[in-house]
Amino acid sequence: MDRWYIKGLLTGVVFTLVLLGTSCRKDFDYAPSTGNLSFSKDTVFLDTIFTNIGSATYTLKVYNRGISDVLIPYIGLETGPSSSYRLNVDGLPGKEFTDIPLLAKDSLFVFIETTFDVAPTNQSEFLYTEGLLFGNGDHTQRVELVTLVKDAVFLYPATLSNGTKETLTLGLDPEGNEIRVEGFYLESGQLDFTNEKPYVVYGYAAVPDGSALSMQAGTRVHFHNNSGLIVEDGASLQVNGALSEDQDLLENEVIFEGDRLEPGYADEPGQWGTVWFREGSVGNNLEFLTLKNATVGLRVDGDPLSGSPTLDLANTQIYNSLSHNLWATSARITAENSVLGGAGGYSFLGQLGGSYRFAHCTLANYWGNGFRTGTALALDNFDQNTTVSLEQADFINCIIGGNMAVELVLLQDETETFEFSFRNCLLQFNDTDNSHAGNPLFNFEDTNRYIDVIFDKDSDFFLPFENQFQIGPNSFARDAADPNVAPPLSLDIRGVDRSQNPDIGAYEFVPGN
Repeated sequence: MDRWYIKGLLTGVVFTLVLLGTSCRKDFDYAPSTGNLSFSKDTVFLDTIFTNIGSATYTLKVYNRGISDVLIPYIGLETGPSSSYRLNVDGLPGKEFTDIPLLAKDSLFVFIETTFDVAPTNQSEFLYTEGLLFGNGDHTQRVELVTLVKDAVFLYPATLSNGTKETLTLGLDPEGNEIRVEGFYLESGQLDFTNEKPYVVYGYAAVPDGSALSMQAGTRVHFHNNSGLIVEDGASLQVNGALSEDQDLLENEVIFEGDRLEPGYADEPGQWGTVWFREGSVGNNLEFLTLKNATVGLRVDGDPLSGSPTLDLANTQIYNSLSHNLWATSARITAENSVLGGAGGYSFLGQLGGSYRFAHCTLANYWGNGFRTGTALALDNFDQNTTVSLEQADFINCIIGGNMAVELVLLQDETETFEFSFRNCLLQFNDTDNSHAGNPLFNFEDTNRYIDVIFDKDSDFFLPFENQFQIGPNSFARDAADPNVAPPLSLDIRGVDRSQNPDIGAYEFVPGN
């Protein structure tokens, strides 16, 4: 046999044995972990959740920064299988894991979730903490897990015998078919919301005819996706918030928002549906309410013949709606010391006439979540089939502005009345292309409609794209309001005195603030 062939054969056998030997010894090349792991964080804060509602998934990264491969003898939760935390270690779900390999200069992911029942603690809020352990004995390393769990009142539609959810009828579509949404009517024992626990609403909660839903100061209402509140014909909503001492905590404010409590959702528009005042609802009053992150903030659906619904807003803020903040049709609305901020559509859209009076309000549409389809303010008195009188639309001591050149739309069918006025307002209307030239609605020399209006001057808002509309020292709104408003509004939205030389808008200038 050729010696070169034999030599090559022997070389191949030796090489194969080396490979096999390396493969067979692979498990023995890992040294036990001796507590030298590193972590992306020493405490994992799982943001606030509601009782029995699962959290989002949070990530911890584990690093082996050494030069040797290690075997982590144990990864698990301090209380073991009884823990209310759940883990996923590099794709494997569970609560305890043994002998997890980690190569030198490599890392692995640990994903963490929790669902916790706060009831056994007898507390309305409970700080749930536990250790996530790596290793054992003297080499154990610990990462803290922290979650604030809130008790809540859950309101939701019933599940019917056929497995479907209870629904509400909203009307008929053009083909005569019923329009239905998942929802339910609030019962008599559910019509007084308090500040003892937050409320979490699934589906649409409806206030029935002849009933009033009242909310005391400090109430918190969280709406799930595609959920909201409906105020039916003959019903009313009374939001009785009060001025807060702490303007960060807003402890006395009533707040409507989504049910995702993670910081990443704090300014996410379109998390829930709307508060819908149906035709025929009356006597609705909202005071010291903050409503944010809806699809449509308030939908006010009126009847020009009956003069309802009626809605009074005071010291109220509505902002970050995916569509419109306030969308009214043939309604009667008064607003004082209120803010309609950024929206993907209109800050205030008033259609098919109606009657409106806004005093010391800020309508400012600074939208930073993509393309905007509307302005700060739009009014009309017609649609494809109907024309209705705009009986009045008076804006007194108001700021109407935003991040577009023109923030006012007025559309009139001349067969019907179209009465409006702006008095001592700061109005953004920079018609650079003269597209509104010759339109009598925008005849700014008409002193019956435009009285002491300041055009296209800086409002000097604090952080307008974050819906913080306090005015600064360079604002042209300063000292420019009409002091003779009836009834007088001697305090601004934060309780600051404006009895002397008042400023235009909802906020009075405060030096150094």
